[in-house]
Amino acid sequence: MKFEELQSFQPVVLQMLQNSIMKNRVAHAYLFEGEKGTRKKEVSMLFAKALLCENRRDGKACEECNNCRRVNNGNHPDLHLVEPDGLSIKKEQIKLLQAEFSKTGVESKKKIYIIVHSDKMTANAANSLLKFLEEPLADTTAILITENIHRMLPTILSRCQTVSFKPLPKEHLTKQLLDEGIPPHMATLAANLTNRYEEAVEICQNEWFAQARIIVLKLYEVLQKSPFQAMVKIQEDFVQHFKEKDQVDRALDLLLLIYKDLLQIQLGKEEQLVYPDQKEMWKSNALQVSTNRLSTNMTVILEAKRKLNANMNSQLLVEQLMLKLQG
Repeated sequence: MKFEELQSFQPVVLQMLQNSIMKNRVAHAYLFEGEKGTRKKEVSMLFAKALLCENRRDGKACEECNNCRRVNNGNHPDLHLVEPDGLSIKKEQIKLLQAEFSKTGVESKKKIYIIVHSDKMTANAANSLLKFLEEPLADTTAILITENIHRMLPTILSRCQTVSFKPLPKEHLTKQLLDEGIPPHMATLAANLTNRYEEAVEICQNEWFAQARIIVLKLYEVLQKSPFQAMVKIQEDFVQHFKEKDQVDRALDLLLLIYKDLLQIQLGKEEQLVYPDQKEMWKSNALQVSTNRLSTNMTVILEAKRKLNANMNSQLLVEQLMLKLQG
């Protein structure tokens, strides 16, 4: 992706990196951290390209020189990308990288290393990398990328300049999905479940998810009538469709967003509804429940998500949740 394309996603990050190049204040090591889908890898490649560019202008890659073309084609000898080998980044991968550290830049006299999912380094790999970070070589820049900064060694964090990527605006992703012909009721929902465009499209095209949405909406509807009907609905539909823990977790997310919509209506923010096709029903329901009750129900659902991740029996958990939501 080019600078202009990424600017709408991470304007603050790009401006900071651009300034560092223009002022000749590029750090020897960066840690790009943020949620999945916030364009960390794309920005790291753009930053690397700008550093290697022969004719950069205002801290941006020209996109036309030999170095820019080689980066775009994925074959620049001075840019090295390390990703997990299986479930982790192993010591041997870092050792190979260290061997490259000792060599002079082949094309540009600079060497750049991007380590994707750097939190997945084994302890030995992390300790090996630490040696490089403690004694950085001239004209060498390392970019570490992570979605889980809390899993990084404090000693590595202290030697990197941390760059935090903000979650993408939901409105931006929703518009992208609508432009692709995704129905509004699916686009807004997917944009509230993920920051990643690719994952959002996959959600919208997934038949299982479309059915999941219907089942959760129906479960909420019968819950307004009686907890007994909700229990029957759980037995008939819910447990048959939501079989895995991650599927139940997704169902809880869908349920949580219903109560969020009701709260938005009470706050006069109807344009922000996640379920726009349910607006008329939500408006009626929102009049029958207090703001405090909605807040309590949302807290109860979040607690259910926590218990689910602690391996509580999912069917029992959902049944107990229905009783608590009934109040």
